[in-house]
Amino acid sequence: MSNAEVIDHEFNRLREKLPLWLQENRRFCRDGKVASYIPELSKASGNHLGIHIIDASGRSLSAGDCGVAFTMQSISKVFTLLLALMDRGEEAVFDKVGMEPTGDQFNSMLKLELVQPSIPFNPMINAGAIVISSLINGSGPAEKSERTLQFFRLLAGNNKLDFDNDVYRTESASADLNRSMAYFLKDKGVLACPVDEVLEVYFKHCSINATCSDLARMALVLASGGRDPVTGAALIPRRYVQIAKTFMITCGMYNASGQFAIQVGLPAKSGVAGGILTLVPGKYGIGVFGPALNPKGNSSAGVRLLETLSKEMNWSLF
Repeated sequence: MSNAEVIDHEFNRLREKLPLWLQENRRFCRDGKVASYIPELSKASGNHLGIHIIDASGRSLSAGDCGVAFTMQSISKVFTLLLALMDRGEEAVFDKVGMEPTGDQFNSMLKLELVQPSIPFNPMINAGAIVISSLINGSGPAEKSERTLQFFRLLAGNNKLDFDNDVYRTESASADLNRSMAYFLKDKGVLACPVDEVLEVYFKHCSINATCSDLARMALVLASGGRDPVTGAALIPRRYVQIAKTFMITCGMYNASGQFAIQVGLPAKSGVAGGILTLVPGKYGIGVFGPALNPKGNSSAGVRLLETLSKEMNWSLF
């Protein structure tokens, strides 16, 4: 078979099997719990599970509850990192945040206090993403947040993406630990601007609403090295996409990233609203939603569904 025929055969198998694989894995929803530490997130249904897959030609497949909107939460960290790299360059960004996994919870302060210099280990943990939010260009939090939203809209091909203000408000009101991190970073000279301004940008990008199809479209740009294969536009320098995908492999699934690399073997980033953004390099962008979380903070059924897909389609990079 030609390469095009191989691709068509694979896509047709996905079309046939995806609904079945989703239903087989929906039972794992009951193994998880919806996040409640951000009050607005606790309103989600723990039984939801959805997936959207898009290929480089723009063909797409959906199954399950893929039309339900949810906030990006930590998935947004991948794209704010990319925006900060485009604004400031590698040297400036990695002067303020490291490149290593922590092995700790995403909201832990432990390594900040124990390791010198007191910069966050990577941009995918909360402390690191707060620092990255401070590096986005803009005259103040409103302009920085607007630039972030427009960047996300560009990558998703969806001008209707917007902030969920209810989630933003409750996230801001329940963020004592994130404030503690930010003040610690301010005290150590890692943050140069006022804490409240940085946190406004951070909470805003975490509260951007999306669906599985939005995540899949954003992932497709990463899968294509920063170029949108549907429009042909070059959106992100390839080098920065390489950096982001490496962080996704090593840190993207919180402190279950190693297990995910072994079981699934794809770059991915999860969020506590239940989303997972992942990709098959050169082939597919994938968005998953399942708000019932396992103890590591990842979608319980979503991870299982991606394990099935990776094994059945032989997608692991390893």
